[in-house]
Amino acid sequence: MSFALWFARLGEKFLNLAIYVGGVSILLVQTIRFAIMGPLDRFQVFDQMKKIGVNSLPIVTLISLFTGVVLALQSAYQMQKISAQLYIASLVSLSMMRELGPVLTALIVAGRVGAAITAELGTMKVTEQIDALETLATHPVRYLSVPRFLALMTMLPILTVYADLIGIIGGYMVGVYKLGIGSGIYIKMTFEPLMLKDLFTGLSKSIVFGVIICIVACYEGFRTQGGAEGVGRATTFSVVTSFILIIASDCLFTALFYFAF
Repeated sequence: MSFALWFARLGEKFLNLAIYVGGVSILLVQTIRFAIMGPLDRFQVFDQMKKIGVNSLPIVTLISLFTGVVLALQSAYQMQKISAQLYIASLVSLSMMRELGPVLTALIVAGRVGAAITAELGTMKVTEQIDALETLATHPVRYLSVPRFLALMTMLPILTVYADLIGIIGGYMVGVYKLGIGSGIYIKMTFEPLMLKDLFTGLSKSIVFGVIICIVACYEGFRTQGGAEGVGRATTFSVVTSFILIIASDCLFTALFYFAF
Protein backbone atom coordinates (compact mmCIF):
# COMPACT_ATOMS: atom_id res chain seq x y z
CA MET A 1 0.00 0.00 0.00
CA SER A 2 1.43 3.35 -1.04
CA PHE A 3 1.80 6.18 1.43
CA ALA A 4 -0.67 8.35 -0.54
CA LEU A 5 -3.38 5.66 -0.40
CA TRP A 6 -2.80 5.09 3.32
CA PHE A 7 -2.99 8.82 3.97
CA ALA A 8 -6.20 9.09 1.93
CA ARG A 9 -7.85 6.31 3.92
CA LEU A 10 -6.74 7.92 7.17
CA GLY A 11 -8.23 11.21 6.04
CA GLU A 12 -11.48 9.48 5.08
CA LYS A 13 -11.77 7.90 8.53
CA PHE A 14 -11.07 11.25 10.17
CA LEU A 15 -13.78 12.93 8.07
CA ASN A 16 -16.26 10.17 8.91
CA LEU A 17 -15.48 10.61 12.60
CA ALA A 18 -15.94 14.40 12.32
CA ILE A 19 -19.28 13.90 10.54
CA TYR A 20 -20.41 11.44 13.22
CA VAL A 21 -19.43 13.72 16.10
CA GLY A 22 -21.13 16.67 14.38
CA GLY A 23 -24.33 14.72 13.78
CA VAL A 24 -24.49 13.48 17.37
CA SER A 25 -23.81 17.00 18.69
CA ILE A 26 -26.58 18.50 16.55
CA LEU A 27 -29.04 15.85 17.73
CA LEU A 28 -28.08 16.52 21.35
CA VAL A 29 -28.62 20.27 20.97
CA GLN A 30 -31.96 19.76 19.21
CA THR A 31 -33.14 17.30 21.85
CA ILE A 32 -32.25 19.61 24.73
CA ARG A 33 -33.87 22.58 22.96
CA PHE A 34 -37.13 20.74 22.32
CA ALA A 35 -37.14 19.34 25.87
CA ILE A 36 -36.85 22.87 27.27
CA MET A 37 -39.26 24.54 24.85
CA GLY A 38 -42.01 21.90 25.06
CA PRO A 39 -44.80 21.02 24.78
CA LEU A 40 -44.17 17.51 26.05
CA ASP A 41 -46.26 14.40 25.52
CA ARG A 42 -46.41 13.23 29.13
CA PHE A 43 -47.97 9.89 28.27
CA GLN A 44 -45.04 9.06 25.99
CA VAL A 45 -42.55 10.13 28.64
CA PHE A 46 -44.22 7.97 31.30
CA ASP A 47 -44.45 5.04 28.88
CA GLN A 48 -40.71 5.30 28.16
CA MET A 49 -39.98 5.59 31.90
CA LYS A 50 -41.81 2.31 32.43
CA LYS A 51 -39.95 0.58 29.59
CA ILE A 52 -36.56 1.93 30.62
CA GLY A 53 -36.86 1.88 34.41
CA VAL A 54 -39.47 -0.56 35.67
CA ASN A 55 -38.81 -3.24 33.04
CA SER A 56 -35.06 -3.07 33.75
CA LEU A 57 -35.43 -3.77 37.48
CA PRO A 58 -35.14 -7.61 37.30
CA ILE A 59 -31.86 -7.68 35.35
CA VAL A 60 -30.40 -4.77 37.36
CA THR A 61 -31.30 -6.61 40.58
CA LEU A 62 -29.58 -9.83 39.50
CA ILE A 63 -26.42 -8.19 38.16
CA SER A 64 -26.02 -5.86 41.15
CA LEU A 65 -26.66 -8.59 43.72
CA PHE A 66 -24.13 -10.94 42.14
CA THR A 67 -21.63 -8.09 41.79
CA GLY A 68 -21.87 -7.28 45.50
CA VAL A 69 -21.47 -10.96 46.40
CA VAL A 70 -18.45 -11.47 44.14
CA LEU A 71 -16.82 -8.22 45.25
CA ALA A 72 -17.15 -9.20 48.92
CA LEU A 73 -15.82 -12.72 48.31
CA GLN A 74 -12.84 -11.54 46.26
CA SER A 75 -11.91 -8.82 48.75
CA ALA A 76 -12.27 -11.29 51.64
CA TYR A 77 -9.62 -13.48 50.00
CA GLN A 78 -7.03 -10.74 50.59
CA MET A 79 -8.48 -9.04 53.66
CA GLN A 80 -8.43 -12.24 55.70
CA LYS A 81 -4.66 -12.47 55.22
CA ILE A 82 -4.18 -9.21 57.11
CA SER A 83 -7.12 -9.67 59.51
CA ALA A 84 -9.01 -6.73 58.02
CA GLN A 85 -12.36 -8.37 57.27
CA LEU A 86 -14.25 -5.43 58.77
CA TYR A 87 -13.14 -3.20 55.89
CA ILE A 88 -14.87 -5.43 53.35
CA ALA A 89 -18.09 -3.55 54.09
CA SER A 90 -16.47 -0.19 53.35
CA LEU A 91 -14.82 -1.50 50.20
CA VAL A 92 -18.09 -2.88 48.82
CA SER A 93 -20.14 0.22 49.59
CA LEU A 94 -17.61 2.69 48.16
CA SER A 95 -16.98 0.56 45.06
CA MET A 96 -20.68 0.19 44.32
CA MET A 97 -21.53 3.81 45.03
CA ARG A 98 -18.71 5.48 43.11
CA GLU A 99 -17.92 3.05 40.30
CA LEU A 100 -19.61 -0.30 39.81
CA GLY A 101 -23.21 0.81 40.40
CA PRO A 102 -23.27 3.59 37.78
CA VAL A 103 -21.15 1.76 35.19
CA LEU A 104 -22.83 -1.64 35.37
CA THR A 105 -26.30 -0.10 35.36
CA ALA A 106 -25.42 2.03 32.33
CA LEU A 107 -24.01 -0.97 30.45
CA ILE A 108 -27.14 -2.99 31.23
CA VAL A 109 -29.43 -0.19 30.05
CA ALA A 110 -27.30 0.43 26.95
CA GLY A 111 -27.48 -3.22 25.99
CA ARG A 112 -31.17 -3.61 26.75
CA VAL A 113 -32.76 -0.20 26.14
CA GLY A 114 -30.26 1.39 23.75
CA ALA A 115 -30.53 -1.55 21.37
CA ALA A 116 -34.34 -1.43 21.55
CA ILE A 117 -34.42 2.31 20.80
CA THR A 118 -32.13 1.95 17.78
CA ALA A 119 -34.07 -1.03 16.44
CA GLU A 120 -37.40 0.76 16.89
CA LEU A 121 -36.32 4.03 15.28
CA GLY A 122 -34.34 2.21 12.60
CA THR A 123 -37.41 0.20 11.62
CA MET A 124 -39.45 3.39 11.47
CA LYS A 125 -36.75 4.94 9.27
CA VAL A 126 -36.52 2.13 6.71
CA THR A 127 -40.32 1.80 6.54
CA GLU A 128 -40.59 5.59 5.96
CA GLN A 129 -42.66 6.22 9.10
CA ILE A 130 -40.29 9.02 10.10
CA ASP A 131 -40.80 10.63 6.68
CA ALA A 132 -44.55 10.42 7.34
CA LEU A 133 -44.07 12.30 10.62
CA GLU A 134 -42.28 15.10 8.77
CA THR A 135 -45.10 15.18 6.22
CA LEU A 136 -47.55 15.71 9.09
CA ALA A 137 -45.43 18.66 10.34
CA THR A 138 -44.21 16.67 13.38
CA HIS A 139 -40.51 17.01 14.11
CA PRO A 140 -39.03 13.50 14.63
CA VAL A 141 -36.65 14.71 17.33
CA ARG A 142 -39.47 16.27 19.36
CA TYR A 143 -41.76 13.26 18.94
CA LEU A 144 -39.25 10.38 19.22
CA SER A 145 -36.03 11.55 20.87
CA VAL A 146 -37.24 13.91 23.61
CA PRO A 147 -39.47 11.41 25.52
CA ARG A 148 -36.67 8.85 25.57
CA PHE A 149 -34.15 11.50 26.61
CA LEU A 150 -36.25 12.68 29.55
CA ALA A 151 -37.06 9.11 30.59
CA LEU A 152 -33.38 8.14 30.64
CA MET A 153 -32.41 11.31 32.51
CA THR A 154 -34.97 10.40 35.19
CA MET A 155 -34.75 6.63 35.43
CA LEU A 156 -31.03 5.91 35.05
CA PRO A 157 -30.02 7.79 38.27
CA ILE A 158 -32.87 6.03 40.10
CA LEU A 159 -31.73 2.65 38.77
CA THR A 160 -28.18 3.52 39.81
CA VAL A 161 -29.17 4.22 43.42
CA TYR A 162 -31.21 1.00 43.41
CA ALA A 163 -28.22 -0.95 42.05
CA ASP A 164 -25.99 0.55 44.76
CA LEU A 165 -28.33 -0.66 47.50
CA ILE A 166 -28.73 -4.14 46.01
CA GLY A 167 -24.95 -4.50 45.64
CA ILE A 168 -24.47 -3.47 49.28
CA ILE A 169 -27.06 -6.06 50.30
CA GLY A 170 -25.14 -8.70 48.36
CA GLY A 171 -21.95 -7.78 50.23
CA TYR A 172 -23.89 -7.84 53.52
CA MET A 173 -25.06 -11.39 52.86
CA VAL A 174 -21.48 -12.57 52.34
CA GLY A 175 -20.02 -10.58 55.23
CA VAL A 176 -22.60 -11.57 57.82
CA TYR A 177 -23.60 -15.10 56.83
CA LYS A 178 -20.36 -16.36 55.29
CA LEU A 179 -17.56 -14.45 57.04
CA GLY A 180 -19.26 -14.17 60.43
CA ILE A 181 -19.06 -10.39 60.77
CA GLY A 182 -21.66 -8.99 63.16
CA SER A 183 -24.66 -7.40 61.46
CA GLY A 184 -24.45 -4.13 63.40
CA ILE A 185 -20.72 -3.78 62.83
CA TYR A 186 -21.07 -4.53 59.12
CA ILE A 187 -23.81 -1.92 58.68
CA LYS A 188 -21.76 0.65 60.61
CA MET A 189 -18.66 -0.02 58.50
CA THR A 190 -20.80 0.16 55.34
CA PHE A 191 -22.18 3.65 55.86
CA GLU A 192 -19.48 5.24 58.04
CA PRO A 193 -17.03 6.00 55.20
CA LEU A 194 -19.72 7.12 52.76
CA MET A 195 -19.98 10.84 52.10
CA LEU A 196 -22.36 12.97 50.06
CA LYS A 197 -19.69 13.41 47.36
CA ASP A 198 -19.68 9.63 46.78
CA LEU A 199 -23.39 9.70 45.93
CA PHE A 200 -22.89 12.85 43.86
CA THR A 201 -20.10 11.18 41.90
CA GLY A 202 -22.22 8.18 41.00
CA LEU A 203 -25.29 10.21 40.07
CA SER A 204 -23.25 12.64 37.95
CA LYS A 205 -21.84 9.73 35.99
CA SER A 206 -25.28 8.18 35.52
CA ILE A 207 -26.66 11.41 34.03
CA VAL A 208 -23.80 11.57 31.51
CA PHE A 209 -24.26 7.88 30.71
CA GLY A 210 -27.97 8.47 30.12
CA VAL A 211 -27.18 11.23 27.61
CA ILE A 212 -24.74 8.94 25.80
CA ILE A 213 -27.17 6.02 25.59
CA CYS A 214 -30.10 8.10 24.35
CA ILE A 215 -28.30 10.27 21.81
CA VAL A 216 -26.21 7.47 20.30
CA ALA A 217 -29.20 5.12 20.07
CA CYS A 218 -31.48 7.76 18.52
CA TYR A 219 -28.80 8.98 16.10
CA GLU A 220 -28.12 5.47 14.83
CA GLY A 221 -31.85 4.88 14.48
CA PHE A 222 -32.44 8.10 12.54
CA ARG A 223 -29.68 7.37 10.03
CA THR A 224 -30.45 3.67 9.46
CA GLN A 225 -30.39 2.50 5.84
CA GLY A 226 -30.60 -0.80 4.01
CA GLY A 227 -33.72 -2.53 5.28
CA ALA A 228 -33.65 -5.26 7.94
CA GLU A 229 -29.91 -5.81 7.54
CA GLY A 230 -29.31 -2.10 8.10
CA VAL A 231 -31.40 -2.16 11.26
CA GLY A 232 -29.28 -5.00 12.65
CA ARG A 233 -26.08 -3.21 11.69
CA ALA A 234 -27.22 0.05 13.31
CA THR A 235 -28.30 -1.73 16.50
CA THR A 236 -24.94 -3.48 16.86
CA PHE A 237 -22.99 -0.29 16.19
CA SER A 238 -25.16 1.65 18.65
CA VAL A 239 -24.52 -0.79 21.51
CA VAL A 240 -20.78 -1.04 20.82
CA THR A 241 -20.40 2.75 20.55
CA SER A 242 -22.38 3.30 23.75
CA PHE A 243 -20.23 0.79 25.63
CA ILE A 244 -17.01 2.44 24.48
CA LEU A 245 -18.21 5.96 25.31
CA ILE A 246 -19.52 4.87 28.72
CA ILE A 247 -16.19 3.32 29.70
CA ALA A 248 -14.19 6.25 28.29
CA SER A 249 -16.34 8.88 30.02
CA ASP A 250 -16.20 6.90 33.27
CA CYS A 251 -12.40 6.96 33.11
CA LEU A 252 -12.47 10.70 32.45
CA PHE A 253 -14.88 11.52 35.27
CA THR A 254 -13.10 9.21 37.73
CA ALA A 255 -9.83 11.04 37.10
CA LEU A 256 -11.60 14.41 37.28
CA PHE A 257 -13.32 13.66 40.60
CA TYR A 258 -10.12 12.17 42.00
CA PHE A 259 -8.15 15.35 41.43
CA ALA A 260 -11.07 17.70 42.21
CA PHE A 261 -12.12 16.06 45.46
